[in-house]
Amino acid sequence: MHLFNNIDSSDALSLSQLNEQVHKAISESLPEVYWVRAETSDVRINASSGHCYLEFVEKDPRTEQIIAKARGTIWARTFHILKPYFEETTRQSFVSGLKVLVKVSVEFHKLYGYSLTVHDIDPSYTLGDLVQKRMEIIRRLQQEGIFDLNKELPLSGLPQRIAVITSPTAAGYEDFLNQLIHNKAGYAFYVKLFPAIMQGEKTEESIIEALDQVWQYSDHFDAVVIIRGGGSASDLNCFDSYMLAAHCAQFPIPVITGIGHERDDSIVDMVAHTRMKTPTAVAAFLISLVDEQAEALDELQQTLCAVSTEIIASHKNELTLMTTKLPVSVTYQLERNRNKLLALKSDLSGVNLLILKQKSLLSEIRQSLQNTVSNLVTGQNHILKETMQTILNTTRSLLAEKRQAIELLDQFVRLASPAYILKRGYTLTLKDGKIVKKASELKTGDEIVTQFSDGKQKAVIK
Repeated sequence: MHLFNNIDSSDALSLSQLNEQVHKAISESLPEVYWVRAETSDVRINASSGHCYLEFVEKDPRTEQIIAKARGTIWARTFHILKPYFEETTRQSFVSGLKVLVKVSVEFHKLYGYSLTVHDIDPSYTLGDLVQKRMEIIRRLQQEGIFDLNKELPLSGLPQRIAVITSPTAAGYEDFLNQLIHNKAGYAFYVKLFPAIMQGEKTEESIIEALDQVWQYSDHFDAVVIIRGGGSASDLNCFDSYMLAAHCAQFPIPVITGIGHERDDSIVDMVAHTRMKTPTAVAAFLISLVDEQAEALDELQQTLCAVSTEIIASHKNELTLMTTKLPVSVTYQLERNRNKLLALKSDLSGVNLLILKQKSLLSEIRQSLQNTVSNLVTGQNHILKETMQTILNTTRSLLAEKRQAIELLDQFVRLASPAYILKRGYTLTLKDGKIVKKASELKTGDEIVTQFSDGKQKAVIK
């Protein structure tokens, strides 16, 4: 302790002199570059310079507490090379929370202190960690018994009520709508958009929130479609998250994905009911399902017509055969009776009264046979007409029932459309082009636009 001694300040070091000695000591002691395992944190990219500033941390594997930390720098020239190389190899954006193996040199600046300068990165180390996490998520979903739940749901043969989760500005959404709504067959589809962020750190949270909104009206939809248009492979990592995959796997209606990548399936693709490559492929798939029902209906109509024709032809042949046989049979019977009468007349020439009676009987028999034939032909014609009418009525009833179902669906689409709701006196309030759902979203001075059925009006919140 030197509390009471006079110390010559000229002998003391300035802070910069001390830091300079520390810098010299570190440069001499650690002159080389070193491969270091760490986790990225607080990754920031300077927009003007292109330099990347971050922190490297090490955590206790049991408690997850940080046990070491160092400031890091990747200079723009190096970062411009390492970033695309890393992201293309790992299909992962260079962000915070990644386990990395980096080649660094130790620096000590007398103003900024201790830091690590990154010269190289080994993406295979990070890739191995990502693959391990991915397999752990898949294994967890399977162990919980939810991996195949959505696949087991029945998909409607007429999936015309579609909930779509995507960004309203995504090109893939426009392609999906154009192909679905303007299909060549003219099928009617009701499409309801549930907006979500499809790129960046908030993608997972945003899609889950949209799924929760769809779930509230799940009885009104046949399927939910998750689509996005293009993007780099690293933008798709959010679709490998446990929470998003678990929500999709347990969703009460079939989930169809068209995320826009053709290489490895994401975990969301794996748990979804149906996975298509692109948004337009999803639209084509939905149209094909309705096509199958239309073809089945056409086949049923053709079958009914064929069966009806066959039945009519069969009855017509029977009637024709009966008409041909009856006159011959009647003639044969008459001839037999006439021969008997002649024989009787020859044997009993004196019995005129008996002959007259036989003639009368013969006439009655002839008339009776003619009446019987006429009644039989009339009855068969009546049965044939009733059969034809029954077939026609059945066909018309079936076609009317299908037509009524289609008209009800079309009416449901019109009644659920925003334009119809506005005509009923409701309005939509928009701020910055987005729908305002709560009064708490507005504050004094905000400009809003109120949408009526016949136009828009601007206002300012006072």
